[in-house]
Amino acid sequence: MRSVFAAVLALGVGLAAWSAQAQLLTPAAERPDVLMSRVTTDVIAILKHGATTGQPTDVGQLVETKILPLFDFPRMTRIAMALNWRLASAEQQAALVAEFRTLLARTYSSAIAGYRDEDIEYKPLRFAHTETDVLVRSALLRRGAENLTIDYDMEKTDAGWKVYDVKIAGVSLVMTYREPFAAAVRTDGIDGLVKMLSDKNRQNELRAKGLRPQSSLVPVLMFPLVNGRP
Repeated sequence: MRSVFAAVLALGVGLAAWSAQAQLLTPAAERPDVLMSRVTTDVIAILKHGATTGQPTDVGQLVETKILPLFDFPRMTRIAMALNWRLASAEQQAALVAEFRTLLARTYSSAIAGYRDEDIEYKPLRFAHTETDVLVRSALLRRGAENLTIDYDMEKTDAGWKVYDVKIAGVSLVMTYREPFAAAVRTDGIDGLVKMLSDKNRQNELRAKGLRPQSSLVPVLMFPLVNGRP
C-alpha cells in the first residue's frame, strides 16, 4: 500500500515539475498594444516595400494573412445582430459570420489600398495582467490634417488577444451595422439579411474586378473607412 502511495506521490511531484517547466518554456502572451503595433508595422513595411520595388502588393492576401486573424468575427457578428442573433439558427449564424467576415475583409482591403505612406502611432496601454478586456488606442498621423483616432476593443481569448470592435474617430464599426441589419431582419427575416450581405459581397467582388454591378443588387452599406471611401 505504501509503495502505491509513494508511486502516486512521485507521479504527482513529477507532473507538477513538468507543468512548471512547461510554463517556463511557454512564451508569455504578447501584450495587446504590442501585438497591434507589431502587425501594423509589418503591414506598412510590406506596403512600402511593394511601392519601392514597383511590385504591387496583393492586398487581399495581406489582409487575409496579417489582419483578419486578429479579429473575433463571431463576436462582432453577435454584437451587430443584437437580440436578432437569438432568432437565427446555427446554420444561419454560421452564414452570417461568414458573410460579415467577407464584408469586413473587403472593407479593410479598400482602406489599405488607399494607404498613402502615413504612420500609425499606438498609445501606451496600462492594464492589469488579470484584465481580459481592454481598449487599445492609436492614431493615424495625417499630413496637413488632424490626426484620426483608431481604437480597438480587444478581448483575451484562448487563442490570444482578439479585436471585436474598431472605433474610428469614436464611431464603432460594428455598431454602424446594427440598424441596417435590424431593418433587414424586420423586412425579410434572417435569410433576407444573409442574402443582403451575400449580394453586397458579390457587388464588391464585381467592382474589384472592374465590372459594373447589376442595378438590382441591394444598396451599398456605408463603411466608416479610414480613407473615407466606400
